[in-house]
Amino acid sequence: MKNINNLKDRTKKIAATLFGLYPEAACSLDYEKPHELLIATILAAQCTDARVNIVTRDLFRKYTSVYDFAGANPEELEQDIKTTGFFRNKSKNIIGCCNKLIKDFDGKVPGNMEDLTSLPGVGRKTANVVLANIFGIPGIIVDTHCKRLSGRIGLTDNEDPEKIEFDLMKIVPREDWTVFSNCLVYHGRAVCDARKPKCENCLIAQYCDFFHNNRREMNKGGVK
Repeated sequence: MKNINNLKDRTKKIAATLFGLYPEAACSLDYEKPHELLIATILAAQCTDARVNIVTRDLFRKYTSVYDFAGANPEELEQDIKTTGFFRNKSKNIIGCCNKLIKDFDGKVPGNMEDLTSLPGVGRKTANVVLANIFGIPGIIVDTHCKRLSGRIGLTDNEDPEKIEFDLMKIVPREDWTVFSNCLVYHGRAVCDARKPKCENCLIAQYCDFFHNNRREMNKGGVK
């Protein structure tokens, strides 16, 4: 079991470095209305934000309200979002989500975790994105980058996104939850690649278990 105080101290140093590196770190999904961010985040599952933004550029012109999405033809919506992957399930969730918004929330996106996660296709990650960016409520957003980096660095031993979220909540100050998550995304894209992390260019390498473990393995093999 890792010492929580040591983790807090290490995370504080990591955060300070990342905040300086990525002062522009923010949600990279394009949207104008709360329901658009909700739908874009549903589409972003197993898909890049860049691809989602290409798709939603036309999607949000075609379907301009929650009511438009609720009444969409499933097969037509599938084709509209096909390039985001898992399009049948996403189409079903978007239509179901918007119908529930109309039925239970007067067509408005709710501002709390319990109500958001009651919507089809909405888990804690999507809910935290909406809460942080629409309602200004801090949240740890565990996407693929956050999961990969927090594990590599050694901030969590868990693989389950919800457990990772709660692990990070214990060691990151609440007011920094959202920006810390966004910075991990930016660093994952720029430096800590899934296949070939650029450890030699990483300014938080000194705080990273992955870096130190790999360096020890290299040294064992006689590589200095």
